[in-house]
Amino acid sequence: MKKNKLDEHHNEVTQQLFEEGNSSEKQLTLLAEISQNFSNSLDISQTLQNAIERFMQYLNSEAASIFLLENNNSELVCVRCAGPVDIAGIKIPSGKGIIGNAINTRKSQMIRDAQNDPNFSKSVDAGTGFKTRSILAVPLVVNDKCIGALELINKKNDDLFNEHDESISMVLASYAALAIHNARMADALVEKERMRKELELAREIQIGLLPKDDDTNIFPIKGMNVPALEVSGDFYDFFKRDDGLIYFNLADVSGKGMNAAMLMAKASSLLHHLAKSISDPGELLGRVNNEICESISHGMFVTIVSGFLDAENDKISFSNAGHQPPLFHNSKGEFVEIKESAPPIGIIPGTEFPVETIHLDGGAVYLFTDGVTESHDENKKFLEVSGLIKLIEINSKLPIPNRLDRIVSKIRNSDTDQHDDITLMIIECSKK
Repeated sequence: MKKNKLDEHHNEVTQQLFEEGNSSEKQLTLLAEISQNFSNSLDISQTLQNAIERFMQYLNSEAASIFLLENNNSELVCVRCAGPVDIAGIKIPSGKGIIGNAINTRKSQMIRDAQNDPNFSKSVDAGTGFKTRSILAVPLVVNDKCIGALELINKKNDDLFNEHDESISMVLASYAALAIHNARMADALVEKERMRKELELAREIQIGLLPKDDDTNIFPIKGMNVPALEVSGDFYDFFKRDDGLIYFNLADVSGKGMNAAMLMAKASSLLHHLAKSISDPGELLGRVNNEICESISHGMFVTIVSGFLDAENDKISFSNAGHQPPLFHNSKGEFVEIKESAPPIGIIPGTEFPVETIHLDGGAVYLFTDGVTESHDENKKFLEVSGLIKLIEINSKLPIPNRLDRIVSKIRNSDTDQHDDITLMIIECSKK
């Protein structure tokens, strides 16, 4: 396998350093020390600080600093410095100045008369009182990508930087660049793992908000949620009140990710709490809508079907706030879509939510999110409402739990590349 060009250049320069004669042992000691420190360090920030102090001491310069590209490579930021003036945190445009030239050309810049160099900016000297006489700037390059520059200022005793200083600085810079690159990769892995654990926790919290599964076939409502990502923007709920009414809802929060999950948790909790004392679906959504409108941001909203099942009288009453029309599969085998009658919640405070009433009479109502109808069938076409109707017809004789499992399994098996949350609910009283 061919060596990386950067590694080959690094080896050539290192070999040249040790052909200098009397200082070879000193050079070897420095490079070994720097290499070991970078390899073993758990604190890259402190290691860089120690390294540039050693660079400055070995190369007999008055000051040293490391600048890194930030803000989409538009700025150079001094992350570490050593010398009489602290310039850590200073920012300069990435395309200007001597350091900018070193980065843009990926070649070291050895300036022996900085005050008369057209690329030298005197603003830093003016602000600190330090006088820059000479500069050696070396790009930090790793994996053929420039990430910043090492800068050495003013050779002591009025000496000037020479080609030997330039050669060893290039090797030192390559060690620093690799250490910074590895530290960034390690930080990225740590952050990725932290996010993974947070998403797992968020999903556990969401699952805790969903109603507990009833293993029996007696309860007249069943639901299922299959998130497309780690967390879901869909939610559903149902529970039996003390007066015998069964509250239910199924909703879809706009957007995806953590923002949608947080809004989902808030809306679900509000509905669950208020539905214990409010029996009118329109009033319930009105209260929750006003509450959500006060705190919602980023143009988010919630589409929802929310209502109550009166199992004794075999009827449901509900309000539809901008959600997918529920499907009523009546006892004659006909399917009726019940259109929404109000906008989603979280958009307009003070909105009224009309109430619909359906007598089931042996039929069933299906609530679902657009993740169901916009899933793909075997032919990679949208399932749509017509496809869902076919799945319902095929499985309509099964008990509710088995029917729900069959329909959702069929959707998931057909759509191997799930792009949206899949949530489905069935409401059906026992056949009399």
